[in-house]
Amino acid sequence: MADWQEITGGVTAPKGYRAAGITAGLKPSGLPDLALIVSDVEAIASGVFTTSQVKAACVDYCRQILQAKPSARAILCNAGQANAATGSQGIHDANESAELLAKELNISPELILLASTGVIGQRIKMDALRSGIPKLVAALSETGSDAAAGAIITTDLVPKSIALETTISDRPVRIGGIAKGSGMIHPNMATMLAFVTCDAAVSPHLWQQMLNRAADKSFNSITVDGDTSTNDSLIALANGQSRTPAITEMGAEAEKLEAMLTAVCQHLAKAIARDGEGATCLIEVQVTGTHDDLAARQIAKTIAGSSLVKSAIFGRDPNWGRIAAAAGRAGVPFEQDNLQIKLGDFLLLENGQPLQFDRAAASTYLKQAATDYPVADVVATNNSNDLSGERSNIKTQRLDTPVIIAVSVGNGHGTGKAWGCDLSYDYVKINAEYTT
Repeated sequence: MADWQEITGGVTAPKGYRAAGITAGLKPSGLPDLALIVSDVEAIASGVFTTSQVKAACVDYCRQILQAKPSARAILCNAGQANAATGSQGIHDANESAELLAKELNISPELILLASTGVIGQRIKMDALRSGIPKLVAALSETGSDAAAGAIITTDLVPKSIALETTISDRPVRIGGIAKGSGMIHPNMATMLAFVTCDAAVSPHLWQQMLNRAADKSFNSITVDGDTSTNDSLIALANGQSRTPAITEMGAEAEKLEAMLTAVCQHLAKAIARDGEGATCLIEVQVTGTHDDLAARQIAKTIAGSSLVKSAIFGRDPNWGRIAAAAGRAGVPFEQDNLQIKLGDFLLLENGQPLQFDRAAASTYLKQAATDYPVADVVATNNSNDLSGERSNIKTQRLDTPVIIAVSVGNGHGTGKAWGCDLSYDYVKINAEYTT
């Protein structure tokens, strides 16, 4: 049993945080497009960012800020323009964004972190941002998490949010998170953004280590389409407002906090995978028997990212050969005579040998995992200055029961999971018409 409980409130569930989301006019669609998260006090800050050589200005900005001092008071996120591949002017726009917000909040610009999402190659609409920031600050609220979650999304069908609570030193400690992502998802730490807040007191070095490990078990274990974004950012704040003793080294309390942080990140990561562009179901790949966990996650992620596996799942075809082929090319050595593959409760392959199974029943299992979850409606006004693929049917967040693919490759102690989604006709349509 998990040593925590789910609560409401998202990023404003932990003590000492406010958030807001407004329509500033960055998107011609008129949908919310500017979000802000603020800690009442200076918080320890950590981040994990894209490994792409083509990085958005906000990524370089955040790395420089956190390298100088791992603390922050605010996270500002704009949606509509990625501000990636925008040269020196993009960097200038990022710096000005921080300065504008700092002036409005009456804090140092060095205490502000930035994130952007939208079309690559487009600068932030600075006139809209300049007029929007005062309205955004005025809208800050201790119940503003949902508004912020709705203002960071682009092609997402649903906002993504979670908050958990546990007890440390006889006091409640909370972690909340919001995220966005639906396409261009294959993080290497997609367009993926995630913001996490916590009211525990944690040393900067330990908080960064915890986030790195949580990212590997969550956002670095999902894939929708194999494309790593220029803007991937996972930012986590810990402000100490729970008034618990500071956690400075690994131990029972640190392990409990990291487990809850990982659970928050995994919930958000799975929500992103389930909301993949055009997807009809969530896929969870479970791998065992490798020499270590890293190898197991590598196999799991290769299977989850296979276009052939994803297409077969969409076609409700229990084609285990594609699963075996993906496992074999993952770059992890194993004896194929040890390979076992299960689809749900159906054992398809054992000791490297195919088995007889009820193909119709296995196909029905795949059909039952698919839901009436709506696919994207392309915005009617295909404006090259907006996200023409932006989805209009915003629904309540939902995580359906995933399709389970279980693979064993030997007798090792390594285990790992990865999450993805099926590949449908709608994915091509959404991305074929993204800017035209």
